[in-house]
Amino acid sequence: MSNPSNSLARAYPPRPAAVYFYATCLVDLFVPEAGMDAISLLEREGIRVIFPENQSCCGQPAFTTGFPQEARKVVVSQLELFPEELPIVVPSGSCAGMLRWHWENVVGDDPALRAKAAAIGARTYELAEFLLHVLGFQRHDEGEPVTVALHTSCSARREMGTHLVGRELLARLGNVTLAHHDHESECCGFGGTFSLKHPDISTAMVSDKVAALKATGAREVVTADCGCLLNITKRAEKEDLDAGRRQASLPGEHLATFLLRRTGGQVAQRS
Repeated sequence: MSNPSNSLARAYPPRPAAVYFYATCLVDLFVPEAGMDAISLLEREGIRVIFPENQSCCGQPAFTTGFPQEARKVVVSQLELFPEELPIVVPSGSCAGMLRWHWENVVGDDPALRAKAAAIGARTYELAEFLLHVLGFQRHDEGEPVTVALHTSCSARREMGTHLVGRELLARLGNVTLAHHDHESECCGFGGTFSLKHPDISTAMVSDKVAALKATGAREVVTADCGCLLNITKRAEKEDLDAGRRQASLPGEHLATFLLRRTGGQVAQRS
């Protein structure tokens, strides 16, 4: 597999009739409305969405924590989920990067498994990337003027260029102003199991991130990575609680929900 630094130079296919949707475990378990809104965005563009029922975690937590055999089991169990030559769309840059760049190496030396993983990687697209470069997403912004800040996970920036596609999609919304913050490229402190193993460091990192986002004056934060979304917004909620604030000082939502709502779609309700 090529180096992730070359990910921005990839060739894009013509508009397909259908795609596979790889939801990610965080979306499935914690922010399902983001997944539903991503599917609504795709279907509204005339794309048939196929959801493989046996999908699970991409294996990233085990892989980045130093458990390669456990990660391999997770990956190998899913190599048969995408039999048709269709794009695989992932509403998370970090998980998309795992499929695209790391599945081939995680499966080991078996030629057949490596070939399957490499083929999957070549067909994997982060949601914003797919909307922008494959579907040419361009919808009228029906929302009121608003200033938002964009957060992209550190691994998603490096491996999938999500900061570039995210900025471009937001720029296509006529009533949205993007506020840039001076900690944009820094990790929010989530890092999968990093936040569990090093909670004090993680808290310090996300506190810096929240302060930088608030300093922009943005009304909310938008991101395409649910791990970061949960980490940032829950830290902001904790600060609001400690300060006795009843109104959220830094609400946030997944980019899919933001795009769908701004362009007249019906967003899924949080259960």
